[in-house]
Amino acid sequence: MLDAIRWDTDLIRRYDLAGPRYTSYPTAVQFNSQVGTFDLFHALRDSRKALRPLSLYVHVPFCANICYYCACNKVITKDRGRAQPYLQRLEQEIQLIACHLEPAQKVEQLHFGGGTPTFLSHDELRQLMAHLRKHFNLLDDDSGDYGIEIDPREADWSTMGLLRELGFNRVSIGLQDLDPAVQRAVNRLQSLEETRAVIDAARTLQFRSINIDLIYGLPKQTPENFARTVEEVISLQPDRLSVFNYAHLPERFMPQRRINSHELPSPAQKLEMLQRTIEQLTAAGYRYIGMDHFALPDDELAIAQEEQTLQRNFQGYTTHGHCDLIGLGVSAISQIGDLYCQNNSDLNQYQNTLAAAQLATSRGLVCNADDRLRRAVIQQLICNFSLEFAEIEQAFNIDFQGYFGALWPQLQGMANDGLITLERERIEVLPAGRLLVRSVCMVFDAYLEQQNRQRFSRVI
Repeated sequence: MLDAIRWDTDLIRRYDLAGPRYTSYPTAVQFNSQVGTFDLFHALRDSRKALRPLSLYVHVPFCANICYYCACNKVITKDRGRAQPYLQRLEQEIQLIACHLEPAQKVEQLHFGGGTPTFLSHDELRQLMAHLRKHFNLLDDDSGDYGIEIDPREADWSTMGLLRELGFNRVSIGLQDLDPAVQRAVNRLQSLEETRAVIDAARTLQFRSINIDLIYGLPKQTPENFARTVEEVISLQPDRLSVFNYAHLPERFMPQRRINSHELPSPAQKLEMLQRTIEQLTAAGYRYIGMDHFALPDDELAIAQEEQTLQRNFQGYTTHGHCDLIGLGVSAISQIGDLYCQNNSDLNQYQNTLAAAQLATSRGLVCNADDRLRRAVIQQLICNFSLEFAEIEQAFNIDFQGYFGALWPQLQGMANDGLITLERERIEVLPAGRLLVRSVCMVFDAYLEQQNRQRFSRVI
């Protein structure tokens, strides 16, 4: 893994396409309204019978302030009272789902996302966690991976103490950029001191892992000022870093219309930012995990990748891909066996459906045999940068080259270009191709041709 990435500007220019991030395959674009509550109950029954461990995702949509770049499902409000009716319905959903599962199914992973989960008051957070513990088998020995997204402007030492007391042991901190001009351009003023205070609290309170999110490609960013941000972030020594490419899609995400597109860096500048970031992080000892993620060598993700046990799901790279993922809250997505399903993305409709004692499942997809096969292929490539044909052939009772014969010319072209090696029994993504692994995965995506590529961000 020492030569994890090799920067090749020519390859990047040719293969920097728009495409899915593959937190699932098939992707959420394929979800349809034919899938509903009945399918969810059926999947929960199978999960219960198999006693599969669980990963819970809880969506808290509220934010006090709008960040112009944000593409998340959120509700901007200064009225903290709006959380109470939402929590009432969320607790109802927790109860409805839990009664279809077995108390023996352990919750190995828990993640609160948003929005801003710490928008909730201390009493509301206590109440929500007590309700989760009452209905799900949450671990008490700190052995689970229980994480929460933190906005340092909405958290202080007492908040961090409460979160630790409630059982959280991982934090993910939104930072994006430290330059004041960039922060003003995206309406997110957040000082280094605020961020450092939250990280110091997390370390003192013995949170197991700290992740920091950065975004490159924001208005008023330059390779020079972003390099300074990265330098400051390295000095904070997070265990993990996510360095996301900002996708400017104002036609899809209304807040992005407030961004002045003339202030966005050019594609060449964005490339330079990424290249310099990779050089800085590599020099500081971070490993490239894949798909915008970096981790220190002793982090669980880095170890899992080395041991080829890393997985990927709607929570990103994970060591808990063997768990059934249950999404709770507005717009939350579940992945239970071969079922993907998503709750209604409209807050009022979500709350009204639950008020009528119905689950808010609005769309989804049940994987067929071809989906399962391609999902396994994409998962191997995106997590391990390699694919052993024999493993797929054995698991799915196929001849790999026979099944994917039509793709061979494309794969051969990638091999000729130096992205991959294509052998009789395996594919390996080479250091020059690892930044472009999404482009390799896209070859195996059966749905991509019929999709509007404008829905997706570019690879780099």
